Amino acid sequence: MARTSRDIRSANRLGVIQQVISAGTTSRQRIAAATGLSLGTVATLVGELTALGLLTEAGREDSGGGRPRGLVTPNPRGGLLIGVDVAETYVHVDLFDATLTRLTGTEEALRPNERRPEQVVAHIVSGVRTVMAGAGGRILGAGVSVPGQVDREGGVSVFAPNWDWHDVPLRDLLARSLALPLHLDNPLRAAVVAELWSGAARGRDDVAVINLGTGVGAGLAFGGALYRGSSNTAGEWGHTTLVLDGRLCRCGSRGCVEAYVGAPGIMQTLRDLAPTSALLHPEDQTATLGALAAGLAAGDPIAAKVNAETGRYLGVAVADLINLINPELVVLSSWVADRLGVPLLDEVRAVVTQHALRRPLTDAEIVLSTVPGNPVSLGAATLALEGFLTGGR
Repeated sequence: MARTSRDIRSANRLGVIQQVISAGTTSRQRIAAATGLSLGTVATLVGELTALGLLTEAGREDSGGGRPRGLVTPNPRGGLLIGVDVAETYVHVDLFDATLTRLTGTEEALRPNERRPEQVVAHIVSGVRTVMAGAGGRILGAGVSVPGQVDREGGVSVFAPNWDWHDVPLRDLLARSLALPLHLDNPLRAAVVAELWSGAARGRDDVAVINLGTGVGAGLAFGGALYRGSSNTAGEWGHTTLVLDGRLCRCGSRGCVEAYVGAPGIMQTLRDLAPTSALLHPEDQTATLGALAAGLAAGDPIAAKVNAETGRYLGVAVADLINLINPELVVLSSWVADRLGVPLLDEVRAVVTQHALRRPLTDAEIVLSTVPGNPVSLGAATLALEGFLTGGR
């Protein structure tokens, strides 16, 4: 679709504030150099963002003989942002200031029988109200990340296989209790935005952020911009076939990547290798992954075998992704990657080296996420900030 002048202006606004948040304090000249915009355009956009309360003047710096340059900095009092990470086992809510600095947060467990939309909505509302209690300042928006396929324009959870949701009007359900600007998306989009703004992908162009949790997917960015696909479903790499006629996946297919490297898949690998292992907590993904991480640190041979097997499957799938999209950076993100950490990263790197084509492999760096805290809630809050700016409010 052709971009309108408003689209371009909104993208330029985002580019400017992203540069300022990244730098902390910077000059209009440095913003222009980083974004490729003219100095006049940058000056106009800085003025708009200052009028919105998101930026503030920060004095001047010596320009090396010319007129001193004016500096701008993010304004932490410019408003508040809420990021919600709805996963299969929890609802995590964080409150951020306008510089995307986390102020407070809360988390509520989702029990296995809490699958109905009204039950999940109740947890989201409860978490949002908890972080808003006593918070002073205007709320610029709340970003809500939910698993599965999402119609972000309509605010609809199109398909969430973990709960068997189909066309759930989630934003409308939330709006009955929350009088806030609500922006719905999924964790793939949120994770890649968090890395682009605040993590390892800052300043990078072509990036894949692998979201490793109960579910698995790949958030994608090309040319430094989030890639959504034609229906906002790009990145469902977790449901590409890794093993022909392999394990049954929650999506109904067999042999999907997710069935081997998502948390339930890793638990199945542990069952297959050592069904009576004390590392296995049959009904608790978090406890099992925590036990595996502790076992790796202690040199437990079963934990090492599970990690090696998981790294083998994940490495082959990442190699396929590298061959397909030729990224300069692959980031392993979300809570499973955080738990298994460097031991999993090392296995993945070794396997990718064996299976990826030489030329794209040469350009691809594979790292763990550097985003502090919960990357999905941060990304969701960042999407809310983008929504605030593109909506012109």
